[in-house]
Amino acid sequence: MGGNSMAQKRAPAKQKEMDYFAALYDVARVINASLDPTRVLEEITQCVAKAMTVKACSLRLLASRGRILEMGASYGLSGAYVDKGPIVVTESKVDQKALQGKTIWLENVQTDDDFQYREKAKTEGIKSVLVLPLIVEKEAIGVLRVYTEDVREFTDRDLKFLEAVSNLSAIAIDNARHHERLKIRCDLMAEHKYRIDDN
Repeated sequence: MGGNSMAQKRAPAKQKEMDYFAALYDVARVINASLDPTRVLEEITQCVAKAMTVKACSLRLLASRGRILEMGASYGLSGAYVDKGPIVVTESKVDQKALQGKTIWLENVQTDDDFQYREKAKTEGIKSVLVLPLIVEKEAIGVLRVYTEDVREFTDRDLKFLEAVSNLSAIAIDNARHHERLKIRCDLMAEHKYRIDDN
């Protein structure tokens, strides 16, 4: 009887591990299939939310010379919450810590003074939030956020999965940006050649 119950306990953990493996494979496949950053980020947020069975997921990217975190993509959040206002880095202690390379867990954002939009989170029905940095070559370029409806502690497996996803996301964003810069250069060179040929 005892051995049976131990096997039953191990089964959900093993299943979760398999789900995370499949989800990571999906993320890698999406990144390889497209250089369109919007599509890639949308797929990643959806994949994370479904794999972790959480309320929502978002990816925010640094903009305005690192002063603001702009929404790159989200899944599971209402339009009203997404449009609630800017995430100003100097006003968000949570994001300041995350952008220094730390993973931050907030047990209940509705009562946590470090969370910038507590009332909006309450209206949205968000309780726990996990924030991870997106790092490229030791430089933070944004954050990955996971939102839950109930207070939730995250396991080591959850954290390892999210760290892998945040690393893959950062690589995807960096690749898409390089591709965009290369495309602009090629377009400029083609335009320049066209003008020379015209003369």
